[in-house]
Amino acid sequence: MPEQGSGTGWWARFRALPVDSTPKTLAVAVALCLFCSMVVSLAAVSLRPTQEANKLRDKRVNILQVSGLYNPDIDVNKAFEAFEPRVVDLATGTFTDAVDVATYDQRAAASDPEMSDALDDDPAGIGRRAKYATVYLLNDEAGNLDKIILPIHGYGLWSTLYGFVALEENGNDVYGLQFYEHAETPGLGAEVDNPVWKAQWHGKELRNDAGDLKITVSKASPPADQQVYHVDALAGATLTSRGVDNLVRYWMGDQGFGPFLENLKQGNV
Repeated sequence: MPEQGSGTGWWARFRALPVDSTPKTLAVAVALCLFCSMVVSLAAVSLRPTQEANKLRDKRVNILQVSGLYNPDIDVNKAFEAFEPRVVDLATGTFTDAVDVATYDQRAAASDPEMSDALDDDPAGIGRRAKYATVYLLNDEAGNLDKIILPIHGYGLWSTLYGFVALEENGNDVYGLQFYEHAETPGLGAEVDNPVWKAQWHGKELRNDAGDLKITVSKASPPADQQVYHVDALAGATLTSRGVDNLVRYWMGDQGFGPFLENLKQGNV
């Protein structure tokens, strides 16, 4: 039997094939695919720290923006030092040390059966709710609570919208709301990013004096005494508007941050 390196071996026979032969074409294609996959894998691994850093920076930019503190001339990480991240147990509405606030990923936890609960009543369309959520507290120069930033998410027309709502220290007056990730229709549902629409949220109230959740997003204009709870729906984007209404009411309600906001109001967190 001829050896591999002999003139009648497989390698010699392969080299003798025409350049455009099927075996040589397949060999080149396989080699090219392997080389490209190695390059992509190497790039993904080497760039992961940068990607994670950019992801964290973008998150902090959104928190600063919704709080009215973003200044492009000031270092984002430096500005973010004004916030105190805390983890809230959504079942009890109290702070918890059950998970590490520095590494906890609420979105990943929502996909983990041990870290989340399946929802029977699911108006926000999220399927499962993580047991814990990271909130951000902003204190004023005197050390008193100034704003509370809460993460929110829920399904619109085509996608899950992820964002933040900023509340004043009383936990009832809305300072701002914005989404940082979604795939809604450009020019319609994507108008959730329109500064004019976002500005409507400033000064709205979540609940009335009796503690009933009243905030709503709708087309119908309510009576004058109810305007403080009303945000106009997006023109031509009924389902996205309904999704925003559902997710805001869900997260500000009893299944979301309602117990936490009540405990915060009473000083029981």
